[in-house]
Amino acid sequence: MTAGGTQSGPLPVTVVGGYLGAGKTTLVNNMLRQAGGRRLAIMVNEFGALPIDSSLVEAADDRIVSLTGGCVCCSYGEDMVSSLAMLATLDPRPDHVLLEASGVALPGAIAGTVGLLSDFALDGTVVLADAETVQRRAGDRYVGSTVRQQIAEADLILLNKCDLAADPDAVEAWLSEAAPGARIVRAEQADVPIDAVLGTRTDGSTLRADGRFRDHTSGYVAAELDPPAGADPEALARLLADPAHRLLRAKGFVRRPDGAMAALQVVGSRWTVSEAPAGALPGLVCIGLKGQADLAAVQQAVGEAKASTPATG
Repeated sequence: MTAGGTQSGPLPVTVVGGYLGAGKTTLVNNMLRQAGGRRLAIMVNEFGALPIDSSLVEAADDRIVSLTGGCVCCSYGEDMVSSLAMLATLDPRPDHVLLEASGVALPGAIAGTVGLLSDFALDGTVVLADAETVQRRAGDRYVGSTVRQQIAEADLILLNKCDLAADPDAVEAWLSEAAPGARIVRAEQADVPIDAVLGTRTDGSTLRADGRFRDHTSGYVAAELDPPAGADPEALARLLADPAHRLLRAKGFVRRPDGAMAALQVVGSRWTVSEAPAGALPGLVCIGLKGQADLAAVQQAVGEAKASTPATG
């Protein structure tokens, strides 16, 4: 495809899945309220079930809904690829696409399609699970296989409605066995920081790699690190995806040995490396759960990677 995504690099797409009632609509609205100048494009399966809070809608027609802050929403129905291509031609182009799957869809299939499109970059698959009902639904003879498959396809699981669950610890332990490669974040009313779901901004301008740790918001912590110039970005991505570090996300830009800039992102245990957009600046941001993510170990590992690889840029 050549729908315009190459103007500033591939357009990142995050797929949001989860069974009916898990909280996808609430999450989408939370992301819009936290956009903070980031132009989000929301894709939903049907306009008839538009998930957007009416207070965020500025204008609408039969193709697209304009939202506050430069965000937009459209439906994709049976032609997701054409809808994505349309979004990539908008001026200004969205910064990020949040693609909401229907409650009975398998997000992995949607993510697989996105991964085949050269003008788009799969930014991760986030699956919401209702802490009160997910185990019961996973054992249901009619819908259980769908629920279990949705969970298994996640990079990041948002364990939602924990305030309604009798034993959220047991539910989280069960999810860890059902999706051993995914990171799990607990939430109430799908209230999580936008960077944990969508990653940091990808224009490079907001990455200040000063090696400091900071509270991202209540329950989360982030580290802004100086990337090792001249290191192998694929090796660095594998390092950051190591389950021992328990990172939710890592994202940024690294200068390769030949001087070219690479874009690196990690979502749970899944990682990708691609060509960075023009003007990208070196910097890494790592996000994890407070008390779980070992950011000191991450900082040490990144420092050792820098020391072991001579810089050439």
